[in-house]
Amino acid sequence: MNSPLDPTALPDAGDGSMSDDLCLANARIVLRDAVITGSITIEHGEITQITEDGALPDGAIDCRGDIVIPGLVELHTDNLERHIEPRPEVDWPHLPAILAHDSELASTGITTVFDALRVGSIHGGKVRYAPYARTLANELLEAQAAGHLKISHFLHLRAEICSQTLLEELAEFGPEDRVGILSLMDHTPGQRQFRDLIALKTYLSKKRGFDDAAFAKHVANLKSLQKTHGEKHLAGAVTEARRLGAALASHDDTTAEQVAVSGSHGVGFAEFPTTRAAAAACREHGMAVMMGAPNIIRNGSHSGNVAACELAEAGLLDIVSSDYVPSALLLSAFRLADIWQDLPRALSCVTQNPAKAAGLTDRGRLESGLRGDVVRVGLAGKAPLVRAVWSRGQRVS
Repeated sequence: MNSPLDPTALPDAGDGSMSDDLCLANARIVLRDAVITGSITIEHGEITQITEDGALPDGAIDCRGDIVIPGLVELHTDNLERHIEPRPEVDWPHLPAILAHDSELASTGITTVFDALRVGSIHGGKVRYAPYARTLANELLEAQAAGHLKISHFLHLRAEICSQTLLEELAEFGPEDRVGILSLMDHTPGQRQFRDLIALKTYLSKKRGFDDAAFAKHVANLKSLQKTHGEKHLAGAVTEARRLGAALASHDDTTAEQVAVSGSHGVGFAEFPTTRAAAAACREHGMAVMMGAPNIIRNGSHSGNVAACELAEAGLLDIVSSDYVPSALLLSAFRLADIWQDLPRALSCVTQNPAKAAGLTDRGRLESGLRGDVVRVGLAGKAPLVRAVWSRGQRVS
Protein backbone atom coordinates (compact mmCIF):
# COMPACT_ATOMS: atom_id res chain seq x y z
CA MET A 1 0.00 0.00 0.00
CA ASN A 2 1.38 3.42 -0.90
CA SER A 3 1.85 5.97 1.85
CA PRO A 4 0.24 9.44 1.63
CA LEU A 5 3.54 11.31 1.10
CA ASP A 6 1.94 14.54 2.25
CA PRO A 7 3.46 17.47 0.34
CA THR A 8 4.65 20.71 1.91
CA ALA A 9 4.90 23.96 -0.04
CA LEU A 10 8.40 25.10 -1.01
CA PRO A 11 9.71 28.48 -2.15
CA ASP A 12 9.87 29.21 -5.87
CA ALA A 13 11.67 26.32 -7.50
CA GLY A 14 12.04 27.81 -10.97
CA ASP A 15 15.82 27.84 -10.87
CA GLY A 16 18.31 27.20 -13.63
CA SER A 17 18.46 28.19 -17.28
CA MET A 18 15.98 26.89 -19.83
CA SER A 19 16.56 25.45 -23.28
CA ASP A 20 14.83 26.18 -26.51
CA ASP A 21 13.17 23.12 -28.05
CA LEU A 22 14.20 19.52 -27.46
CA CYS A 23 12.63 16.34 -28.82
CA LEU A 24 13.73 12.85 -27.82
CA ALA A 25 12.26 10.23 -30.16
CA ASN A 26 12.40 6.47 -30.69
CA ALA A 27 12.60 6.11 -26.91
CA ARG A 28 11.07 3.85 -24.30
CA ILE A 29 9.43 6.49 -22.12
CA VAL A 30 8.68 5.59 -18.50
CA LEU A 31 5.39 7.13 -17.42
CA ARG A 32 3.67 6.89 -14.06
CA ASP A 33 2.15 3.45 -14.70
CA ALA A 34 3.46 2.33 -18.07
CA VAL A 35 6.38 2.25 -20.49
CA ILE A 36 5.59 3.43 -24.03
CA THR A 37 7.62 3.80 -27.20
CA GLY A 38 7.48 7.27 -28.64
CA SER A 39 8.77 10.82 -28.29
CA ILE A 40 8.86 13.55 -25.67
CA THR A 41 9.07 17.25 -26.48
CA ILE A 42 10.38 20.00 -24.19
CA GLU A 43 9.92 23.69 -24.98
CA HIS A 44 11.29 26.54 -22.86
CA GLY A 45 12.15 24.16 -20.05
CA GLU A 46 8.73 22.49 -19.86
CA ILE A 47 7.40 19.19 -21.18
CA THR A 48 4.83 20.06 -23.82
CA GLN A 49 4.06 16.78 -25.55
CA ILE A 50 4.46 13.03 -25.14
CA THR A 51 3.50 10.95 -28.18
CA GLU A 52 3.23 7.18 -28.49
CA ASP A 53 4.41 6.34 -32.00
CA GLY A 54 7.47 5.29 -33.97
CA ALA A 55 8.01 8.59 -35.75
CA LEU A 56 11.33 10.42 -35.84
CA PRO A 57 10.47 14.13 -36.27
CA ASP A 58 12.88 16.49 -38.00
CA GLY A 59 15.50 17.70 -35.56
CA ALA A 60 14.69 15.08 -32.93
CA ILE A 61 17.38 13.11 -31.12
CA ASP A 62 17.09 9.44 -32.07
CA CYS A 63 17.33 7.57 -28.75
CA ARG A 64 17.59 4.23 -30.58
CA GLY A 65 15.35 2.47 -28.10
CA ASP A 66 17.02 3.83 -24.98
CA ILE A 67 14.94 4.43 -21.86
CA VAL A 68 13.86 8.00 -21.02
CA ILE A 69 12.97 8.70 -17.39
CA PRO A 70 12.30 11.72 -15.17
CA GLY A 71 15.31 13.37 -13.56
CA LEU A 72 16.12 11.74 -10.24
CA VAL A 73 15.19 13.52 -6.99
CA GLU A 74 17.66 13.06 -4.13
CA LEU A 75 16.45 13.87 -0.60
CA HIS A 76 19.44 12.92 1.55
CA THR A 77 23.05 12.88 0.45
CA ASP A 78 26.30 13.41 2.35
CA ASN A 79 28.10 13.98 -0.93
CA LEU A 80 28.63 17.73 -0.52
CA GLU A 81 30.19 17.21 2.91
CA ARG A 82 32.50 14.60 1.37
CA HIS A 83 33.67 17.16 -1.19
CA ILE A 84 34.34 19.93 1.32
CA GLU A 85 36.14 17.54 3.68
CA PRO A 86 37.62 14.78 1.50
CA ARG A 87 39.72 13.56 4.45
CA PRO A 88 39.31 14.19 8.20
CA GLU A 89 40.50 17.71 9.05
CA VAL A 90 41.03 18.59 5.35
CA ASP A 91 38.99 21.70 4.47
CA TRP A 92 38.70 21.87 0.67
CA PRO A 93 37.95 25.24 -1.03
CA HIS A 94 34.17 25.43 -0.93
CA LEU A 95 33.17 26.80 -4.33
CA PRO A 96 35.22 24.22 -6.28
CA ALA A 97 33.80 21.55 -3.96
CA ILE A 98 30.23 22.72 -4.62
CA LEU A 99 30.81 22.75 -8.39
CA ALA A 100 32.35 19.26 -8.34
CA HIS A 101 29.47 17.94 -6.23
CA ASP A 102 26.92 19.49 -8.59
CA SER A 103 28.59 18.03 -11.69
CA GLU A 104 28.91 14.60 -10.11
CA LEU A 105 25.22 14.45 -9.29
CA ALA A 106 24.24 15.63 -12.76
CA SER A 107 26.36 12.86 -14.29
CA THR A 108 24.39 10.22 -12.38
CA GLY A 109 20.95 11.46 -13.52
CA ILE A 110 20.10 13.47 -10.41
CA THR A 111 18.45 16.76 -11.40
CA THR A 112 17.11 17.82 -7.97
CA VAL A 113 19.02 17.47 -4.72
CA PHE A 114 18.40 18.37 -1.11
CA ASP A 115 21.93 18.93 0.19
CA ALA A 116 22.25 17.61 3.75
CA LEU A 117 23.91 20.06 6.16
CA ARG A 118 24.36 19.38 9.86
CA VAL A 119 23.01 21.97 12.30
CA GLY A 120 23.90 21.57 15.97
CA SER A 121 27.49 21.56 17.19
CA ILE A 122 29.54 20.08 20.03
CA HIS A 123 32.32 22.05 21.69
CA GLY A 124 34.96 20.27 23.75
CA GLY A 125 35.78 16.58 23.96
CA LYS A 126 37.79 14.48 21.52
CA VAL A 127 35.03 14.61 18.89
CA ARG A 128 34.07 18.23 18.15
CA TYR A 129 31.67 19.55 15.56
CA ALA A 130 31.97 23.22 14.68
CA PRO A 131 29.14 25.24 13.05
CA TYR A 132 29.38 25.36 9.26
CA ALA A 133 25.86 25.08 7.80
CA ARG A 134 25.01 28.77 7.49
CA THR A 135 28.28 29.66 5.76
CA LEU A 136 28.13 26.73 3.36
CA ALA A 137 24.46 27.38 2.61
CA ASN A 138 25.31 30.97 1.69
CA GLU A 139 28.00 29.79 -0.72
CA LEU A 140 25.71 27.19 -2.25
CA LEU A 141 22.80 29.58 -2.71
CA GLU A 142 25.09 32.25 -4.16
CA ALA A 143 26.48 29.76 -6.68
CA GLN A 144 22.95 28.80 -7.68
CA ALA A 145 21.81 32.43 -8.00
CA ALA A 146 24.83 33.18 -10.19
CA GLY A 147 23.90 30.36 -12.57
CA HIS A 148 26.97 28.27 -11.81
CA LEU A 149 25.09 25.08 -10.95
CA LYS A 150 23.73 22.54 -13.40
CA ILE A 151 20.89 21.10 -11.34
CA SER A 152 18.30 22.25 -8.80
CA HIS A 153 19.53 22.50 -5.20
CA PHE A 154 17.56 22.78 -1.96
CA LEU A 155 18.71 22.49 1.64
CA HIS A 156 18.17 19.57 3.99
CA LEU A 157 19.00 20.59 7.55
CA ARG A 158 20.04 17.64 9.71
CA ALA A 159 19.04 18.78 13.19
CA GLU A 160 21.38 17.15 15.70
CA ILE A 161 19.29 16.81 18.84
CA CYS A 162 22.32 15.62 20.81
CA SER A 163 24.32 18.85 20.52
CA GLN A 164 24.85 22.17 22.27
CA THR A 165 23.88 24.78 19.68
CA LEU A 166 21.02 23.38 17.59
CA LEU A 167 18.44 26.09 18.16
CA GLU A 168 20.93 28.93 17.73
CA GLU A 169 22.05 27.53 14.38
CA LEU A 170 18.51 26.89 13.16
CA ALA A 171 17.59 30.48 13.98
CA GLU A 172 20.09 31.65 11.34
CA PHE A 173 17.90 30.24 8.54
CA GLY A 174 14.76 31.76 7.08
CA PRO A 175 11.95 30.78 4.68
CA GLU A 176 13.89 32.34 1.81
CA ASP A 177 16.76 29.85 2.18
CA ARG A 178 15.17 26.99 0.20
CA VAL A 179 15.12 24.70 3.23
CA GLY A 180 12.97 21.86 1.95
CA ILE A 181 13.62 19.23 4.63
CA LEU A 182 14.46 19.23 8.31
CA SER A 183 15.33 15.83 9.77
CA LEU A 184 15.35 14.99 13.47
CA MET A 185 18.70 13.31 14.18
CA ASP A 186 19.49 11.83 17.60
CA HIS A 187 22.87 10.13 17.65
CA THR A 188 22.95 9.51 21.39
CA PRO A 189 24.88 6.25 21.97
CA GLY A 190 22.80 3.29 23.05
CA GLN A 191 19.81 3.81 20.76
CA ARG A 192 18.77 4.10 17.12
CA GLN A 193 21.75 3.87 14.75
CA PHE A 194 24.16 3.63 17.67
CA ARG A 195 22.28 1.13 19.82
CA ASP A 196 25.16 -1.34 19.47
CA LEU A 197 27.87 0.23 21.61
CA ILE A 198 30.44 -2.39 20.63
CA ALA A 199 30.00 -1.54 16.94
CA LEU A 200 30.22 2.18 17.76
CA LYS A 201 33.39 1.63 19.75
CA THR A 202 34.96 -0.31 16.89
CA TYR A 203 34.06 2.47 14.45
CA LEU A 204 35.49 5.26 16.63
CA SER A 205 38.60 3.24 17.42
CA LYS A 206 39.37 2.94 13.72
CA LYS A 207 38.35 6.45 12.65
CA ARG A 208 39.34 8.51 15.68
CA GLY A 209 41.84 6.32 17.52
CA PHE A 210 39.70 6.03 20.66
CA ASP A 211 40.92 3.87 23.53
CA ASP A 212 38.59 2.51 26.22
CA ALA A 213 38.82 5.63 28.40
CA ALA A 214 38.24 8.04 25.51
CA PHE A 215 35.23 6.05 24.31
CA ALA A 216 33.67 5.94 27.77
CA LYS A 217 34.15 9.70 28.13
CA HIS A 218 32.64 10.31 24.68
CA VAL A 219 29.54 8.22 25.45
CA ALA A 220 29.06 9.92 28.81
CA ASN A 221 29.37 13.37 27.22
CA LEU A 222 26.76 12.66 24.53
CA LYS A 223 24.33 11.13 26.98
CA SER A 224 24.71 14.20 29.17
CA LEU A 225 24.00 16.48 26.22
CA GLN A 226 20.88 14.51 25.36
CA LYS A 227 19.65 14.65 28.95
CA THR A 228 20.30 18.39 29.18
CA HIS A 229 19.12 19.53 25.75
CA GLY A 230 17.22 16.67 24.10
CA GLU A 231 13.63 17.54 24.96
CA LYS A 232 14.09 21.25 24.29
CA HIS A 233 15.95 20.63 21.03
CA LEU A 234 13.35 18.19 19.72
CA ALA A 235 10.45 20.54 20.39
CA GLY A 236 12.37 23.50 19.01
CA ALA A 237 13.38 21.70 15.82
CA VAL A 238 9.77 20.75 15.10
CA THR A 239 8.74 24.38 15.56
CA GLU A 240 11.57 25.59 13.33
CA ALA A 241 10.53 23.20 10.54
CA ARG A 242 7.12 24.82 10.50
CA ARG A 243 8.63 28.31 10.45
CA LEU A 244 10.89 27.39 7.54
CA GLY A 245 8.12 25.65 5.59
CA ALA A 246 10.17 22.44 5.51
CA ALA A 247 8.99 18.85 5.33
CA LEU A 248 9.79 17.07 8.58
CA ALA A 249 11.65 13.75 8.59
CA SER A 250 12.69 11.33 11.29
CA HIS A 251 15.99 9.47 11.25
CA ASP A 252 16.89 5.90 12.26
CA ASP A 253 13.60 5.08 13.97
CA THR A 254 14.08 1.64 15.53
CA THR A 255 10.93 0.87 17.50
CA ALA A 256 7.19 1.33 16.99
CA GLU A 257 7.27 3.70 19.97
CA GLN A 258 9.83 5.95 18.30
CA VAL A 259 7.76 5.97 15.11
CA ALA A 260 4.68 6.97 17.12
CA VAL A 261 6.60 9.92 18.58
CA SER A 262 7.76 10.91 15.08
CA GLY A 263 4.18 10.70 13.83
CA SER A 264 2.95 12.88 16.68
CA HIS A 265 5.36 15.61 15.56
CA GLY A 266 4.00 15.59 12.02
CA VAL A 267 6.87 13.69 10.40
CA GLY A 268 6.04 12.92 6.77
CA PHE A 269 8.75 10.39 5.99
CA ALA A 270 11.21 8.23 7.89
CA GLU A 271 14.85 8.14 6.82
CA PHE A 272 16.43 4.72 7.17
CA PRO A 273 14.28 2.96 9.79
CA THR A 274 16.58 0.34 11.28
CA THR A 275 14.06 -2.49 11.77
CA ARG A 276 11.18 -4.03 9.86
CA ALA A 277 8.93 -3.34 12.86
CA ALA A 278 9.71 0.38 12.62
CA ALA A 279 9.03 0.41 8.87
CA ALA A 280 5.69 -1.35 9.40
CA ALA A 281 4.79 1.17 12.11
CA CYS A 282 5.47 3.97 9.63
CA ARG A 283 2.62 2.61 7.50
CA GLU A 284 0.26 2.83 10.46
CA HIS A 285 1.18 6.48 10.99
CA GLY A 286 1.01 7.49 7.31
CA MET A 287 4.78 8.03 7.07
CA ALA A 288 6.68 7.17 3.92
CA VAL A 289 9.71 4.91 4.29
CA MET A 290 13.06 5.92 2.81
CA MET A 291 16.02 3.56 2.60
CA GLY A 292 19.55 3.90 1.24
CA ALA A 293 20.54 2.84 -2.25
CA PRO A 294 23.84 1.31 -1.03
CA ASN A 295 21.78 -0.99 1.22
CA ILE A 296 19.91 -2.20 -1.89
CA ILE A 297 23.07 -2.63 -3.97
CA ARG A 298 24.91 -4.50 -1.21
CA ASN A 299 21.76 -6.49 -0.33
CA GLY A 300 22.10 -5.46 3.29
CA SER A 301 22.99 -2.72 5.73
CA HIS A 302 26.68 -2.14 6.44
CA SER A 303 25.77 -1.49 10.10
CA GLY A 304 23.57 -4.53 10.64
CA ASN A 305 20.18 -2.86 10.26
CA VAL A 306 17.25 -4.20 8.25
CA ALA A 307 17.90 -4.88 4.58
CA ALA A 308 16.15 -2.49 2.19
CA CYS A 309 15.34 -5.35 -0.19
CA GLU A 310 13.49 -7.11 2.64
CA LEU A 311 11.33 -4.01 3.06
CA ALA A 312 10.82 -3.78 -0.70
CA GLU A 313 9.62 -7.38 -0.87
CA ALA A 314 7.24 -6.65 2.01
CA GLY A 315 5.83 -3.56 0.29
CA LEU A 316 7.35 -1.26 2.92
CA LEU A 317 9.56 0.95 0.73
CA ASP A 318 8.56 4.27 -0.85
CA ILE A 319 11.70 6.36 -1.37
CA VAL A 320 15.36 5.61 -2.04
CA SER A 321 18.27 7.93 -1.28
CA SER A 322 21.79 7.63 -2.64
CA ASP A 323 23.08 8.45 0.88
CA TYR A 324 26.86 8.34 0.33
CA VAL A 325 27.12 6.99 -3.26
CA PRO A 326 25.39 9.23 -5.86
CA SER A 327 25.66 6.70 -8.67
CA ALA A 328 23.83 4.12 -6.54
CA LEU A 329 20.49 5.91 -6.89
CA LEU A 330 19.69 4.95 -10.48
CA LEU A 331 21.24 1.49 -10.09
CA SER A 332 19.07 0.82 -7.05
CA ALA A 333 15.92 1.63 -9.03
CA PHE A 334 16.82 -1.00 -11.62
CA ARG A 335 17.49 -3.50 -8.83
CA LEU A 336 14.04 -2.75 -7.43
CA ALA A 337 12.57 -3.22 -10.90
CA ASP A 338 13.97 -6.76 -10.84
CA ILE A 339 12.39 -7.41 -7.44
CA TRP A 340 8.99 -5.97 -8.31
CA GLN A 341 9.04 -6.73 -12.05
CA ASP A 342 7.73 -3.19 -12.45
CA LEU A 343 10.03 -0.46 -13.79
CA PRO A 344 7.60 2.48 -13.33
CA ARG A 345 7.01 1.51 -9.69
CA ALA A 346 10.74 1.17 -9.05
CA LEU A 347 11.57 4.51 -10.66
CA SER A 348 8.84 6.24 -8.65
CA CYS A 349 11.01 5.61 -5.56
CA VAL A 350 13.71 7.90 -6.95
CA THR A 351 11.50 10.40 -8.84
CA GLN A 352 7.85 11.13 -8.07
CA ASN A 353 7.73 9.80 -4.48
CA PRO A 354 10.66 11.86 -3.17
CA ALA A 355 9.41 14.91 -5.09
CA LYS A 356 5.98 14.57 -3.49
CA ALA A 357 7.40 13.98 -0.02
CA ALA A 358 9.40 17.20 -0.28
CA GLY A 359 6.50 19.23 -1.63
CA LEU A 360 7.70 19.58 -5.22
CA THR A 361 4.75 19.28 -7.56
CA ASP A 362 6.47 20.44 -10.76
CA ARG A 363 8.79 17.46 -11.31
CA GLY A 364 9.31 13.75 -10.72
CA ARG A 365 7.06 12.59 -13.57
CA LEU A 366 7.03 12.79 -17.35
CA GLU A 367 3.83 14.74 -17.98
CA SER A 368 2.91 17.78 -20.04
CA GLY A 369 3.29 20.97 -18.02
CA LEU A 370 6.03 19.67 -15.73
CA ARG A 371 9.72 20.60 -15.72
CA GLY A 372 11.81 19.23 -18.54
CA ASP A 373 14.08 17.23 -16.24
CA VAL A 374 14.82 14.02 -18.18
CA VAL A 375 17.49 11.35 -18.38
CA ARG A 376 18.35 9.11 -21.31
CA VAL A 377 19.44 5.70 -20.05
CA GLY A 378 21.01 2.82 -21.92
CA LEU A 379 21.88 -0.57 -20.51
CA ALA A 380 25.28 -2.18 -19.96
CA GLY A 381 24.10 -5.69 -19.27
CA LYS A 382 21.63 -5.13 -16.43
CA ALA A 383 23.32 -1.95 -15.23
CA PRO A 384 21.84 1.41 -16.27
CA LEU A 385 24.14 3.60 -18.35
CA VAL A 386 23.45 7.34 -18.21
CA ARG A 387 23.81 8.65 -21.76
CA ALA A 388 22.53 12.21 -21.30
CA VAL A 389 20.82 14.40 -18.69
CA TRP A 390 18.69 17.51 -19.19
CA SER A 391 17.59 19.97 -16.50
CA ARG A 392 14.70 22.18 -17.65
CA GLY A 393 15.56 21.04 -21.15
CA GLN A 394 19.17 22.21 -20.84
CA ARG A 395 21.72 19.44 -21.29
CA VAL A 396 23.84 19.21 -18.15
CA SER A 397 25.64 15.88 -18.68
